[in-house]
Amino acid sequence: MRKLEEMTTHALPAALAEIVDDFQALTEPERLQLLLEFSRELPELPDRLKNHPELLEQVVECQSPLFLTIEMEKDEAGAADTVRLFFKAPPEAPTTRGFAGVLLEGLDGLTAEEILAVPDDMPELLGLTRAITPLRMRGMTAMLGRIKRKVAANARLRSKTAAP
Repeated sequence: MRKLEEMTTHALPAALAEIVDDFQALTEPERLQLLLEFSRELPELPDRLKNHPELLEQVVECQSPLFLTIEMEKDEAGAADTVRLFFKAPPEAPTTRGFAGVLLEGLDGLTAEEILAVPDDMPELLGLTRAITPLRMRGMTAMLGRIKRKVAANARLRSKTAAP
């Protein structure tokens, strides 16, 4: 495994790179505090999703119950599809909520191509591998993987329906 110092954020979208830089600038205990801040900032599901659990997909690799979904929408210029992310995690699961908050802030509103280009090992860039159990780290990696799979599937479906 590469050392944190050897990992760079050049391949990350700007918002996600900024978050990773913030984590990397902190000591390990401070990183955990920042993760808790992301946990507290995770928004509730919008009303249209709250009463429709069938629209959410559980990330079973997470130790705590975490559900997510994506929606694709046209950007303001109507030129590209942007991805909207939605997460549901219980308040008593701050690590899981924190990971979801990081991904929400770093990926929400990006294009499918930008999200699909995020390296699969991005969670390691946060520098939490010694402070958080491998099982929990696997949960964040699984969240990112699930998002990327849903984005890829949705993009394929949209391209098929847009074809003449």
